Amino acid sequence: MPKRPSLLASVRAGRRALRVTVAAAVGFYPALYLLDQPVAAVYALFAPIAFGLLSPVPGSGRARAGTVLRALPGAAALTAIGTVLAASTWTAVAGMLVVSFMLTFGAACGPRLSGTAPGLQLFYILACFPPYAPDTLPQRLAGVAVGMTVLALVEMTLLPDPAQPSYSGRISDALDLAARAADDLVRAAPSGLAARLRQTGRELRFSQQPAGSRPTGAGRTDRALAQAGSATRRLLDQLAALSELPVVRADLASNELLREIAAACRDTAGILRRVRPVAGPEVIEEMIDQFLAVRGAPGDPRSAATHALLRRQSTVLTIAVSAVTVRTAVALAVGGRRPVHGLPREQFWYAGTGTVRLWLVRVAGLFTRRSVTFQNAWRTALGLALARLVAGWLDLAHGFWVLLAVLTLGRTTAVATWSAVRSAAIGTFTGACAAGLFVAGAGGGSDLYAYLMAPVMLVAFTVGPLEGPAWAQGLFTLVVTMAFAQIAPVTWQLAEVRLVDVLTGSAIGLLCGLLAWPAGARAEIRRSARQLLIATAPLVRATVSAAATGRGGSSAGHEVAAQALWLTRHRLRIAEGAYAQYRTELPPRAAEGGPDWLAALNYGVRVLVGAYWLPRMSTQDGLPSAARRWVRQASEEVEGAARRVADFPPEGLHVRLSPLPSDVAAEVPARVLPLLIDMETWLIALTTDLQAATGHGGEGAAPSGPHADGTRR
Repeated sequence: MPKRPSLLASVRAGRRALRVTVAAAVGFYPALYLLDQPVAAVYALFAPIAFGLLSPVPGSGRARAGTVLRALPGAAALTAIGTVLAASTWTAVAGMLVVSFMLTFGAACGPRLSGTAPGLQLFYILACFPPYAPDTLPQRLAGVAVGMTVLALVEMTLLPDPAQPSYSGRISDALDLAARAADDLVRAAPSGLAARLRQTGRELRFSQQPAGSRPTGAGRTDRALAQAGSATRRLLDQLAALSELPVVRADLASNELLREIAAACRDTAGILRRVRPVAGPEVIEEMIDQFLAVRGAPGDPRSAATHALLRRQSTVLTIAVSAVTVRTAVALAVGGRRPVHGLPREQFWYAGTGTVRLWLVRVAGLFTRRSVTFQNAWRTALGLALARLVAGWLDLAHGFWVLLAVLTLGRTTAVATWSAVRSAAIGTFTGACAAGLFVAGAGGGSDLYAYLMAPVMLVAFTVGPLEGPAWAQGLFTLVVTMAFAQIAPVTWQLAEVRLVDVLTGSAIGLLCGLLAWPAGARAEIRRSARQLLIATAPLVRATVSAAATGRGGSSAGHEVAAQALWLTRHRLRIAEGAYAQYRTELPPRAAEGGPDWLAALNYGVRVLVGAYWLPRMSTQDGLPSAARRWVRQASEEVEGAARRVADFPPEGLHVRLSPLPSDVAAEVPARVLPLLIDMETWLIALTTDLQAATGHGGEGAAPSGPHADGTRR
């Protein structure tokens, strides 16, 4: 049974419907009845619908008003382009193909465009249909300007929604909690914050944020905020893991570093709140260097006490690394373009890159056949272009309803599209029957349409978004019937035209859904996760080799590591996009077991974190030969396991790393033993992620220990 809308969702829908109705009425009625400009009235009517319902712009009232006004030049340009290209069916189809692809693909590159792309497409759709009347362009542009301006004013003044908490504010609150947890760990006080730390980390996922507050843009600020959020989640998980480790009373080096971490978290939270000046991570970097110089444990390296101490120190070190990452990313987000001396250049590659270059990198990274962003853009563009061709070829009256059906009913899977189309067909048929009966009873010239249109819009715009395609299409049929009945005399056949157009558009959308990537993200998440796991294999080997052989290393090894880093980051972004869409798609039936795609993504991020920082922890001479042989063997085991897991066998796969032999640890000098433990814990964590990725590791099987990624979304 479908879940009923909550009271809060119903209230929000009613407020939004009231704003859209008022804006549409204020633009439509004066243009039609006072100025006798029916063309301007149509565009003034559809402008609030486009940006109030078809593209529900997120954010507070003031933020939405600003977004609508910024979109006004684009809407005017698309109206003009559509008016010119309406000269022939083929030019209109070509324009539809280009405009739709650019808007849909571009929406994935930034949150502002993603909130307005469907609404912007509506203006080209309206303008590209016959009659070819370039002389009406001034009226069209006037209607667009009036409709969007009135909507912006209404958004700010009529029951405006409150401002949403910013993502930076959520990060700063999480950092305050991290500082408190670090202080408790120094005092060895049982704070009981582990569950709260993990819960706060989960709340920083993008899936838990309102659409308007997610830093998903391609620019430096959004990239830095996204990285800061990811590192903060990692920081919280690692603090929770440290609180669950045995307490080591004599670990003075770790306690000193934890104090500095707590201070850095408080300062970083103040930077995000703009109450402290922007500063880099230099202080905590110095503390890390001091920690690396003094950490270690006297006594027998094979003893459990020594191992416990080194494991705790390794965890504290990874917490410090996460704190450095957060501090640096926040400095880039708030302070703008700045150098990041002494830090892994690959981790903050965007720090010195220009905005245009960053956008080009985003576009190039997504412009691949295996990207769900690319697939969705092509599916939408081809569907709308085909709909425009069919509507022009068949000379359908009000043919833009065909394209509107494709635009609003298209889904990322064929199953979901069929479900939406089926509901929309039922709703449109019911609405067409009701509209036909109403027109037959009211007559063509009755003023009853003008009196009832606004109340019907209010009901339609409230109920439709809450109850789904059937109600939305049925009620919208009544709205458009009453609107066009005021512009020109109509008969009950207008409802019939509406039904035919919606069914035509539904058929076209369903056909595209069947032919163009019908499985949606389900097929792509398996493929992209497999490619990610394979891409990480050489990076694990290169990381272990670089850390084990010392700070020198060969140029060939650096080149292999650089190539593996780039490929892993690229594969990870493709996989993250597929997973984000996968989370929005309802499976045909509830499935038990199966691969854990999130664990596979976490494995990829964990590999990157280790690749960024483990080589920096190595000593000048590296590990002794026996220890090198073990880490090389262990890395080969992880590499082989990643390749086997990449096939995601239905029966699962048992993944376990060979333990570090005690005689090998005994031969390692005290100053180098901590590095060996760092590498051991990293490799063990990787195998745990791989085990979880097979779907047989249990919920939350990947621990939040050293080098844990904290990227669960």
